[in-house]
Amino acid sequence: MPLTLYAHPFSSYCQKVLTALWENETPFAYRHLEEPGAGEELARLWPIAKFPVLVDGDRTVAETSIIIEYLDLHHPGPVGFVPTDPAAALEVRFLDRFFDQYVMNAMQAAVAEALREEPDRLHEAKASAGRSLEIAYGWLERRLSGRQWAAGDGFTLADCAAAPSLFYADWVHPIADAYPSLRAYRTRLLRRPSFARAVEEGRPYRRYFPLGAPDRD
Repeated sequence: MPLTLYAHPFSSYCQKVLTALWENETPFAYRHLEEPGAGEELARLWPIAKFPVLVDGDRTVAETSIIIEYLDLHHPGPVGFVPTDPAAALEVRFLDRFFDQYVMNAMQAAVAEALREEPDRLHEAKASAGRSLEIAYGWLERRLSGRQWAAGDGFTLADCAAAPSLFYADWVHPIADAYPSLRAYRTRLLRRPSFARAVEEGRPYRRYFPLGAPDRD
């Protein structure tokens, strides 16, 4: 029985998992959440009803980092997303958490306000997101210096998290020229075929992102 992924192509967290699946050309059935009945199926599988969710036979796997580690364990491919060396694995997991918590979530706070029916606190939300992202950008500039990928030479779970995080964060609060290593890293991520595919498949839905740069990237 093939894997089934419940996801939406424009969701940053879905793109994180899609990048991992496409990186290793892992076969899966794509249950697009705009298809009739997909949302109801998702809620039955995972009562929290957040996506993406992966189904493997009678097993339901939720939360993006766990899904990617599950793929590493049960459906491995040429790219291993978490190193076997414990110290290297800790670095990868830490950076995965950093991109999710301090880049993706900071960006999404401003987007959530923009999506409100009356976004009367949008200026404050954008300013707050900008402050948080500046701190994250500065830290990442130092951490990524001299590295090809987030944790070193190999593409990992951390890069799956970084790709959509930086893709959307740069739309909300542009990565300044003062962060050349971070800007170059974002460019490499956009050129990675697995993430480039995620960007292209999400392109028709850019109208959903109120703070976006639809003519860029």
